[in-house]
Amino acid sequence: MSFYLEVQLKFQEIYTSGKYLERYPNWHIEHSPWKARQIMKMIERSGIRPKTICEVGCGAGEILRLLQEEMSDECSFWGYEISPQAFELAKIRENESLHFKLADFRKEDSFFDLVLSIDVIEHLEDCFSFLRDLKSRSHYKIIHLGLDLSVQSILRPNALLGFRSTMGHVGHVHYFTKGMFLAMLEDLGYEVLDYFYTLRPDYTFKRNILQLPRTLFFPIHKDFTVRVLGGYGLLVMAK
Repeated sequence: MSFYLEVQLKFQEIYTSGKYLERYPNWHIEHSPWKARQIMKMIERSGIRPKTICEVGCGAGEILRLLQEEMSDECSFWGYEISPQAFELAKIRENESLHFKLADFRKEDSFFDLVLSIDVIEHLEDCFSFLRDLKSRSHYKIIHLGLDLSVQSILRPNALLGFRSTMGHVGHVHYFTKGMFLAMLEDLGYEVLDYFYTLRPDYTFKRNILQLPRTLFFPIHKDFTVRVLGGYGLLVMAK
């Protein structure tokens, strides 16, 4: 086995072995309604009418199930997942237009109108190769990621380390700013069509402390607020 493959399998092991499920038994289903709303907002802003939608790294499949409720009956949905545990959670949501597959999407021979990658990029050992492979697999892509790099996250000693899989938390192994990620897409030949910041409702007291100043300063200067206070994500539509 090559060294590169060994490293890749090490990063995947947290999701395929059941370790991630142990920490998050519902695989973040509670965030799915909010994420589905952001995706629908982007679809409506763009004016596209996809007939086939695929989510890569679909987890428990709840985002796709919620999108199906909002989209045309003519639209079909596919979710790909590498975790056997998440796949079992997703399978119970299947219906005649909503399908799930336990497989690496990059090894499949399929093409869709729209591909979703929602909070996946930060977890991947080689996110450049992933985005490069994704580019030719659909007309449009909607990508969401957390913007973990900010002044406050850098100043707090364990903030960024707390996101890493080695600490047993959410498994982020890459950290981004808006500018860094948009530059990455440009380097890979993507055309960015639209993007906007997202601010997830928080469920912990520690994170809620910063919600008030974020709400106050964001309308005044979006980029400055995100760079200094953090806590935001970025939703991008590209092709």
